[in-house]
Order: sequence, then structure tokens, then C-alpha cells
Amino acid sequence: MLVPKAFAQSAGSAAQGGALASFVSIAPLILIFVVFYFLMIRPQQKRMKTLQTAIANVKKGDQVVTAGGLLGRVTRVEDAVVEVEIAPNTRVRVVKATIAEVTPPAGAKPAND
Repeated sequence: MLVPKAFAQSAGSAAQGGALASFVSIAPLILIFVVFYFLMIRPQQKRMKTLQTAIANVKKGDQVVTAGGLLGRVTRVEDAVVEVEIAPNTRVRVVKATIAEVTPPAGAKPAND
């Protein structure tokens, strides 16, 4: 009768240890995901948000770079299309969604001065 009580006690403590062991084995995965979020996902979302704001506020005279690699100066802005001058007397119409970068006009003062 003494032996079954010993097995019963050890089985209960093993069940508690199993839950703790499963949490300890999952904790590194959770930690990796948290670090990945703060180092990769969050900065990318922040950069995309600022780019979308810059594209929405693009105006005549801004310099843009398209996803296709065209560099030019904005000459006209419509709802979804921007006219970009890529060379003297050479203008192309570009969809706003394909703009990869917006910089202020070249004559503007740099931000760090």
C-alpha cells in the first residue's frame, strides 16, 4: 500500500513539471518573435507610413524616384497620376503608387543646417 501512494505523488509533480517544461521550450520562440518584430517589422511599417504620407503630399517641384528607376521633377499632380519631367521637354505620366522616394526641391535648405 505504500508504493501506490509514492507513484501517485510523483505523477502529480510530473504533470506540473511538464507544463513548465513546455513553456520553457516555447519561450525562446516567443522571444525571437518579439525581437524580430521590434527590429524588422515595426521599422518597415513606420517607413512605409512615412512614404505613403510623402506620396499623398507630393507637389509641383518635388523630385521623385519611381520604382522603375526614373528620376525627375514633378510638373503636375492629379489624383492618382503625377507628371514627371525626366529631361528638358521630356515629361512622363507616372502612377503615384509607383513612386519609391520623394525629396524636396533641390533649392531647399538641408534639414541639418
